Amino acid sequence: MSIYKCVKITLLLFGCVFNSLAQSNFTSKTIGVGVVVADLDRSLDFYVNGIGMVKTGSFTINEDFGKRSGLTNGKATNVTILKLENSPEATDWKLMSFGSKPAHPKPKHIQDDTGMQYITIQVKALQPIIDRLRQMNVPFLGSTPTPLNDKAQFVFVQDPDGTFIELIGPL
Repeated sequence: MSIYKCVKITLLLFGCVFNSLAQSNFTSKTIGVGVVVADLDRSLDFYVNGIGMVKTGSFTINEDFGKRSGLTNGKATNVTILKLENSPEATDWKLMSFGSKPAHPKPKHIQDDTGMQYITIQVKALQPIIDRLRQMNVPFLGSTPTPLNDKAQFVFVQDPDGTFIELIGPL
């Protein structure tokens, strides 16, 4: 056996062991995202009636748990769970509101702030979403929709609180 084959086999074995160790600590393939919004009803309208997400559940963070867990300074809140589809494999988009306005201005571009700035949603057909968002008077950013390739278009919008949303798919 050549040294090249031995090195290749060793790297493949090491890669398999490394990959299995790296992923062994997680019980889910998805990341749940918690989003604090200024107006829960307005955000629910945008995500459910505009984007097309579905409400799949809710829960309450009470004062005691908020303080003990470090999530809040003792403020209670209700959390509404949205998903792209009602499936255990779908990511949780968890909306909550504390009834206050943001302490910073709404970003105009993704480079205007740090932290999570945008999400990407792959869709089967953009046109129904474009129609719903236009009916809701949601502004489209840049020159979108704009083609990415022969099969996909790119649409860029912001939710009511400034999170950027990339929508990608055929018209």
